[in-house]
Amino acid sequence: MAHKIVLLGYMGCGKTSVGKILSEKTNIPLTDLDDLIEKRENNSVKNIFATRGEIYFRRIEHQILKEILSSPESLIVSLGGGTPCYANNHQFLNGENIVSFYLKASIKTLYDRLYHETDKRPLLNISDENELQEFIAKHLFDRSYFYNQATYNITVDGKSLDEISAEIISKLT
Repeated sequence: MAHKIVLLGYMGCGKTSVGKILSEKTNIPLTDLDDLIEKRENNSVKNIFATRGEIYFRRIEHQILKEILSSPESLIVSLGGGTPCYANNHQFLNGENIVSFYLKASIKTLYDRLYHETDKRPLLNISDENELQEFIAKHLFDRSYFYNQATYNITVDGKSLDEISAEIISKLT
C-alpha cells in the first residue's frame, strides 16, 4: 500500500470528510494541509489570504506539502482546493509511494454544498446564486487539468462518504 494517500479536488467535494472515514477504516492518520498551515502560521487561511496575500499562502502551502510528502510515515493527506494548481504541486501527485484521488463533484453538487459557506471560504466572497455557479464552473474548468493529474478520479455525486471511502480503499488493495 502507498505511504501517502492524497485527496484533492474543489472545495466542498468532501476531501476532509472522506479523509476522516478513510483514516478510521485504514488506521492511517489524516493530515489536512490547511489545518497544518493554520497551526504553523498561527492564523486562519482566511486571515493569511487577507493579510499576507495569496502568493505568500501558496509559498507556505508548497513548502509544507513537500515536507509532508517526503516524511517517512504513512499518511492520508487532504489538500486545499487550489493546492495542485500552484508551484507545480501537481507533479507530486504520482510520486513514489503516493497514490492520489481526485474527488470529482459536479457544479451543482459543489454549489449546493458551498452556497451556505461563502463566509468561511476566502475565494467565495459571492452572494449572488448565478454568479457563484459561474464562479465555480470557471474555477473548475481552470483547475481541471491539475485535478486530472491524480492517479484516480472518483465521482462523488450522489454517493455517501462511506461509499466514496470504500471505492478509494478498493483501489488501494
